[in-house]
Amino acid sequence: MRTRSRTARYSLIVKFILDPPGNAQFIRAYGEGQVRVGPRTLTRSCIVAADRLIEDWSVTDVTQLGPGDFEPVFALEPEVVILGTGRVQRFPPAEVRWAFARRALALEVMDLGAACRTYNVLLQDQRRVVAALVIASG
Repeated sequence: MRTRSRTARYSLIVKFILDPPGNAQFIRAYGEGQVRVGPRTLTRSCIVAADRLIEDWSVTDVTQLGPGDFEPVFALEPEVVILGTGRVQRFPPAEVRWAFARRALALEVMDLGAACRTYNVLLQDQRRVVAALVIASG
């Protein structure tokens, strides 16, 4: 007689505790039309780096981006740039992607939530990462 094997069922719970390097600026929360960087809640597009927050990035539409819009990002000399494009992932025009390729600079394009989470992970890993977050007005 054959017996039926039973598989053990268990749950694995993993808790991540961030040990921020220095005074690094982590993205604490994000939602429809806003992000919270440290204690500040921002409702406009912004650029976030470990030691810098540019709150007045005048971008509202990913499809209208040009290479010049990324000059503040290039000035920060990151090794990787994460472009958060709102609720859904939308790629910038080819000329923007070429501007990054000419600089041998990695550009990762994600929806806003994925961009915020990935930025935090890379920052925790002490990478030179910049998040360029597009928050549509209205």
